[in-house]
Amino acid sequence: MHIAVVGLSHRTAPVEIREKLSIPELTIGESLKKLRDKEQVLEASILSTCNRLEIYTLVRNPEQGVAAIGDFLREHSGISEQELNPHLFTYHQEEAVAHLMRVSAGLDSLVLGEGQILSQVKKMLRLGQENQSMGPILNRLLTQAVSTGKRVRSETNLGTGAVSISSAAVELAQLKLGQSRGQDQLLTLESEKVAVVGAGRMSRLLLQHLQAKGCSELTLLNRTLKRAESLAADFPDLVVKCHLLDDLDDCLTSSSLVFTSTASEQPIINATRLKLLNQTLSLRLIDIGVPRNIAADVVDIPGVDSHDVDDLQEVVSRNQEARQQVALEAEGLLKEEGRLFLEWWDSLEAVPTINRLRASLESIRSEELMKALSRMGPDFSARERKVVEALSKGIINKILHTPVTRLRAPQARQERQDSLRIVETLFDLSANESDD
Repeated sequence: MHIAVVGLSHRTAPVEIREKLSIPELTIGESLKKLRDKEQVLEASILSTCNRLEIYTLVRNPEQGVAAIGDFLREHSGISEQELNPHLFTYHQEEAVAHLMRVSAGLDSLVLGEGQILSQVKKMLRLGQENQSMGPILNRLLTQAVSTGKRVRSETNLGTGAVSISSAAVELAQLKLGQSRGQDQLLTLESEKVAVVGAGRMSRLLLQHLQAKGCSELTLLNRTLKRAESLAADFPDLVVKCHLLDDLDDCLTSSSLVFTSTASEQPIINATRLKLLNQTLSLRLIDIGVPRNIAADVVDIPGVDSHDVDDLQEVVSRNQEARQQVALEAEGLLKEEGRLFLEWWDSLEAVPTINRLRASLESIRSEELMKALSRMGPDFSARERKVVEALSKGIINKILHTPVTRLRAPQARQERQDSLRIVETLFDLSANESDD
């Protein structure tokens, strides 16, 4: 068995590639089934966010398993091998474990230390469990990754003041507003006519940060009015006008700054739509959705400036240096947590030998007990038989305790393998005996 992760992220692929690989939560179950249907894949889980798609698996063979995952990604995205492969990364065994720990802690995020990725790893764990695509190995790995992410945030300052994708988007709007006025600084957004399209988690964070940056009034559009009104109710000090997505055209003509964050798999704003407005626009669009909510062709429209998640790097880099030292502190915790998982996984290597040893001694115990009981004759009571049987089982358990404990204890792989060979030789344990 072999742990492998195959994926791509903001570090390896532009948004136009990432959006083709994105897997909506509603279809995660179907995708997991397709992965598990591949003969090489024993366990599988999927992490799909605006900045990454990563497939975590337990496979039979490293090369054939990775090839099977690559086949799935090409089938899902419709992207050719030549176009897709340069953007993919692959990690095996220790590197795969270390990568997941870094992801969960927010050290591999566009925004260093962001908290949202931890909830996304939790969701990956939950969906894997619900769809029964994971076994004991990935379940243990993902559970430990979640606890590691929590530990890093509680034992270091990495999560203190950490910005999210949403806050970086608001900061980008401030920066661009300043640059349009010839200033390289973040300006307040109080003069902007702001609209937010979508009422999900990312939009909630947008409203929170917009309010903190001077916005006192905005328009909130969503597919259902009820959800928009529910979100608006959580911001009593912010004047929020709620509208259906059907009112998007009116919103585009009356706004100067529009943020989009919807689950739509197709752009909801494109050049054709803006041209049909038949108005002179002065509009900044900031899209934090993946797949993108705003088509790339809007840049051809006069008076329209458009930005997507990849443009957030401009503001992220301004805050990154101050957090690097804290990130170094977190790396030590990640190495410790990764080591603990690998030690547990290595200990599983001893299980088949331990089972064969236990079965061999149990066979001897049972056979010798039957011989002894047959000599006792009918005068030996049922109660006495139970006492003798319990005695024989107790002796076997005492004999097994020390070798089993030492075989399972943390140790170098070579040392464990040497110990297993010695036990198998001394007790003449055949590998084809039952491991049950």
